[in-house]
Amino acid sequence: MKKGSVEMHNIPHSRPTVGEEEVQAVAAVLRSGRIAQGEEVRRFEAELARQVDVTDAVAVSSGTAGLHLALVSLDVGAGDEVVIPSFVCAALLNAVRFVGAEPVPADIDPETFNIDARDVERRLTPRTKAIIVPHLFGLPADIRRIAALGVPVVEDCAQSLGSRLAGAPTGSFGRLSVFSFYATKVICTGEGGMIASRDAGLLERIRDLRDYDEKPDDRTRYNYKMTDLQAAMGIVQLRKLPDFITRRLAIASRYDDVMNECGIPTPASLLDREGIPYRYVIRTDRLESILAAGRDAGISCRRPVFRPLHRYLGLNGYPHTDSAFASALSIPIYPSLGDADIEAILDSLQSLLSKKQR
Repeated sequence: MKKGSVEMHNIPHSRPTVGEEEVQAVAAVLRSGRIAQGEEVRRFEAELARQVDVTDAVAVSSGTAGLHLALVSLDVGAGDEVVIPSFVCAALLNAVRFVGAEPVPADIDPETFNIDARDVERRLTPRTKAIIVPHLFGLPADIRRIAALGVPVVEDCAQSLGSRLAGAPTGSFGRLSVFSFYATKVICTGEGGMIASRDAGLLERIRDLRDYDEKPDDRTRYNYKMTDLQAAMGIVQLRKLPDFITRRLAIASRYDDVMNECGIPTPASLLDREGIPYRYVIRTDRLESILAAGRDAGISCRRPVFRPLHRYLGLNGYPHTDSAFASALSIPIYPSLGDADIEAILDSLQSLLSKKQR
């Protein structure tokens, strides 16, 4: 379809990749009559723990709920500080506020978009009780250097399931790790999340906190359970993870070819760090015009972060985050993206990108 002289498409920025296997798994749970938290949830927890090479995992209702319970389990509360990156979604800001702590944004590494370990170290105080470290866009952060600072680290693996660092899975480095299975994450259950750890004591506490009913004592607990419907879908998705990653890598390789022709730096460090291309993010000094042209063509490119957290908080002094916000462009990449759509995206971008961007 054409709108004037512009060929129109309908290519979303993100889309879940689901098939008949997920339909059958969910239908089986429906037919069983046992649809709330049960055996499927426990199976999903065990399979995720094996994937991440940790002791166990606890399924919850969302990644945000996972971040919240991780902080609660570490006794983070009023008067404490939690260091988080500024270039990330607002879920981290909300989770810190849920426990009454003070969020302390840190700047990012301009090459990787991940939280800068050096800036984290500068922002530590005696009140720092935890650091949340996302592996942004599927690229592992400098987690070992940050963990060596001696403050409990919560890995945010919402975008990195299946990635590795020095041969070990992301999610296996922090005191706790949190995963999200929102509709457009690496694997999806619609909504849902998971907390993983090698610390059995913390996991036992989290398992108690996610459900408030029939408890022997009076303390604040939550309704953060996952359902067997979601877990059944998640088990199928997790088993498809290697194929999902293979497809993402193939799409990223095709994008790399065209970006190189246009003289645009690509996420070249991705494979060196055993990352996965959850997002394909490039920099351009024509961000607004490219976003507008994509909308006109029906191709949804986006800023990868809606708004830096330091801007919500009215803070200054985050030059690398501000630069990324002004220039970072996220191009559609997901396993169900068809070859014809990929070529349409590249045709559109090639007309806008050049070796000398204006």
